[in-house]
Formats: sequence, C-alpha cells, structure tokens
Amino acid sequence: MVRIKRAYEEASTADGCRVLVDRLWPRGVSKERADLTEWLKEVAPSPALRTWWNHDPERLDEFALRYRAELDSQPETKAAVVQLRALAAQGVTTLIYGAKDPHVNHARLLAEYLEE
Repeated sequence: MVRIKRAYEEASTADGCRVLVDRLWPRGVSKERADLTEWLKEVAPSPALRTWWNHDPERLDEFALRYRAELDSQPETKAAVVQLRALAAQGVTTLIYGAKDPHVNHARLLAEYLEE
C-alpha cells in the first residue's frame, strides 16, 4: 500500500516506511521530525519539468503525462522506482512531499504510478 503525506505533518508508526520524494529538503523540517526511512530525490520531477509546471492546477494533466514519461525513461529514475516498489511490497509505504496541496502534487501522481 502506498500513501502520501505532507512533510509538515507529524510522523506516525502507521506511515510504515517513510520516503521523501522531493529533490529539495522541506524548509523548517528537521531530520528527526521527518523520521525518514529513505530520501529518493531521483523520483522527483526534473528541475525543468517542475519549473514548467509550477504547481499550476490547469497544467496538471499535461504534467502527469510528462512526469510519467520521465519515470519511464531515465535510468536513475527507473532504479528508484524499482526500489520504491520493493519497499511497498514489504508493507505500508508513505511518500513524503513538501507541496501545500494534497491533490496538486507529484507525490499523488507517483503513488498512482506505483500502484499500477
């Protein structure tokens, strides 16, 4: 099972394996508070794609297509996806992200991608 959770929410034992999936560390969150199992920057959207998207809800559908293409094509991203799927196969895995909107963020799209 793959879940998503904002980095600014309290960690919980129900989160299982906690994996930060952003390229940048969330501001103001200590390593202790984050309580991460892993930080996989490689599964985050490329800087160019993230800049183009700019978390614009109107671009979400096109962003999703481009992001999936990145997940499918880049060798380092593919390896990180394999690692995430292996973690998820062992139990609950929570993808940690820093964005404000729980619906307009790449972690939600990544969770859907992993569960397919």
